[in-house]
Amino acid sequence: MKFHIHTTGCKVNQWDSYVMANTLRNRGFTQDSLGNADVIIINACTLTEGAEKDVRQFIHRARRLNKEARVVLSGCHAQVYPENVFGADLVLGQSEKFSIDEFLEKEGSFVKRTRVFPMEDALVDGFPTGRTRVFLKVQDGCDRFCAYCVVPFARGKPRSRPFEEIRRVMKTFREKGLKEVVLTGIELSSYCDPETGMDFKGLLQALETTETPVRLRISSIDPLYVDNEFVEIIAGSTKIAKSLHIPLQSGSDAVLEKMGRVYTRQFMGDLLEMIRRRIDSVGIGMDVMVGFPSEDEERFMETYRFLETAGVSYLHVFPYSARQGTRAASWKEDVPDTVKRQRVRILKGLDGILRRRFTERFVGTEAVIIVEGKIYRGSFLRGYTDNYIPVYVPYRKGLANDCVKVTIREIRDNLLLGEVKSSATPTFGGHPAGLPGEE
Repeated sequence: MKFHIHTTGCKVNQWDSYVMANTLRNRGFTQDSLGNADVIIINACTLTEGAEKDVRQFIHRARRLNKEARVVLSGCHAQVYPENVFGADLVLGQSEKFSIDEFLEKEGSFVKRTRVFPMEDALVDGFPTGRTRVFLKVQDGCDRFCAYCVVPFARGKPRSRPFEEIRRVMKTFREKGLKEVVLTGIELSSYCDPETGMDFKGLLQALETTETPVRLRISSIDPLYVDNEFVEIIAGSTKIAKSLHIPLQSGSDAVLEKMGRVYTRQFMGDLLEMIRRRIDSVGIGMDVMVGFPSEDEERFMETYRFLETAGVSYLHVFPYSARQGTRAASWKEDVPDTVKRQRVRILKGLDGILRRRFTERFVGTEAVIIVEGKIYRGSFLRGYTDNYIPVYVPYRKGLANDCVKVTIREIRDNLLLGEVKSSATPTFGGHPAGLPGEE
């Protein structure tokens, strides 16, 4: 039997789909295209109204292109809104989807309405084709219940992957030739090894002396967790990429308070200054929501002015949309959709300015990138620096999935262009690739 899996949403969803695909392959299923599959699976995000629209459109497209296939809806959308499934034949929640092979002969909804889910086994038998990096979920779930956020209902209570399992997976990835692993979770700051009680800082320190791929990257981190110790761990690491993604959401204290975010604009400004001072050339990205109830023009401009001068590298901007079940869903929507769209455009314009301002600093410098396999504009390969700058180099056979040293030459047609100097010898805790001290 052939299956096709489509993923929407966050890095955690990407990991979940990877495990689901491995589960099916281990049972003898073959992964194929949308048009050829017997079973079409959508592992779906439900964070925003736009995410829900993507689910609906994909299912309609799947029905149109492959009328004979069965459609399976799984993941966050299925868990929170199992009654709104757009005609899917089979609906699986957060725990059921990891046993998807046991449900494929069934029809209907098999979603358990609970917030208590186990951490699935890390099935890493298959390797993502053509990938230089992979997401490894080390944590899942959230108990924050911000006013706008449906994630605690979708993902359940916090739970963490044991360090010994993480160690095993890292070793497997390195043996398969993978160069970068992104440590991901819903609330990484709540990581707690169920066997030892080790927290996320302890996990980072333990990975420094563990056999892993050459580069580790942190996906997104709560600003309240970023203290002096956390920053020093990153600054002193030979593995952890010098980039951070931090969910700001708003630069207005009044809006932050209404959202249930327990920090202020001043706190964030001081935090960003401390990070930039201690981590040389650090790249910092931020999530920003516009149009939250009570965000008038002045409060929006507080966000804009903060971001304009905060020293961040890029923005991920999205409009607020009410999600059934959250506190904010019952509040008056006092920001029209036209205004939300306008504010998204304004901040995306600022994002372009911030990206160029950051990348211009590195023209004429050398950096190490991990080259990806996709060809851009017919003649370039792309790789990311450790501070998350995309650098494009002329295509050369054999470069894909290689760590190379480049000289960054210029920005041309909105691409940061580099020249390959040599293959870079990956370091591992201060030693060549391998276990620290290994000969």
